[in-house]
Amino acid sequence: MARNVALVTEVVNSIVPYTRHFASPSLQPMTPMRPFIYLTLAFPLAYSLVACGGRETNEADSVLAATPSASAPVADSGAVATPAAPMPAVNAAPITGTIIEVKMIGDAKGYRFEPASIAARPGDGVKFVVVSGGPHEVAFDLDVVPAETKPQLIANMPNGANGRSPLLSVAQETWTLSLGGLRPGKYPFVSTPRLPQGMKGEIQIQ
Repeated sequence: MARNVALVTEVVNSIVPYTRHFASPSLQPMTPMRPFIYLTLAFPLAYSLVACGGRETNEADSVLAATPSASAPVADSGAVATPAAPMPAVNAAPITGTIIEVKMIGDAKGYRFEPASIAARPGDGVKFVVVSGGPHEVAFDLDVVPAETKPQLIANMPNGANGRSPLLSVAQETWTLSLGGLRPGKYPFVSTPRLPQGMKGEIQIQ
């Protein structure tokens, strides 16, 4: 825009001397209208230059407005991870069948559950008794037990957390697990403190 105004000014200034020249008394009889002809040509030219400059400015402003700002935040198109659904609340199921006793032993022969393999039915109970070599624990492998019965197993474990019983340290201390509401299948477990010594067991619900 400023460049076009400067051009208009230059054109007008170049014409003014001619208008004065042709306006002199010696030339008035010959060309009385020539100064006005120059001015008539100059002003449309000036108007055209100014109009073009305005259009250039408006077009430049439009381009700038259409250009996204570099600092504008970019929407994140990545998928948002869905958190895992919590386990449904389940009440502990009572023991309605036979209570099976399992001894927890640590002696010169090693650390072990006796019996290590337990055959049971839904509704039975398993009573773990510390004989020696405490502390012991009963920890189920939740990745292996039947998935549909996992919430019930956890609910049936008194004072337990995440498939693990409390630590049992004192001789004759007991912990009883209900098998009520559990589906048939294998339920492997270990004594975590004695796992390096191979203290493992399994409940087979038939």
